[in-house]
Amino acid sequence: MRTIDFSPLYRSVVGFDRLANLLETATAAEATGYPPYNIERTDENAYRVEIAVAGFRPEELNIEVKENLLTVSGRKAANDADTRRFLHRGLAERNFDRKFQLADYVVVTDANLADGLLSISLKRELPEALKPRSVAITTNPSSTLIEAEKAA
Repeated sequence: MRTIDFSPLYRSVVGFDRLANLLETATAAEATGYPPYNIERTDENAYRVEIAVAGFRPEELNIEVKENLLTVSGRKAANDADTRRFLHRGLAERNFDRKFQLADYVVVTDANLADGLLSISLKRELPEALKPRSVAITTNPSSTLIEAEKAA
């Protein structure tokens, strides 16, 4: 196991606390790889997160976005496991929390569950004030004044 100490970063930068926290969070890898997932870029400003949630029903899944953190959680109903008797259990179907750090202005636009895959569509929506815009160039008409009087 390797750990990286980011405390020197906090001492030498001002105003980059969020960046330092993102780096620290990214290096603190989750111990489990469950459930597996894909992150796909579908367009210049669109993304898709696909999570393998075989055995979960839509009412057992929860998607929440709070302060640029997308959290997908699955809670299996307890009464389901009590009534079934398995000879072999290969599907994990265990409770999980999967977190994704979102960039600024990235919003969740859609979520769909099909064929055991939960697909979450994301889109970067820049506010109008941050979008590039063109500025018209104007020219001053040439002056035809000679000694403060108009030329004839």
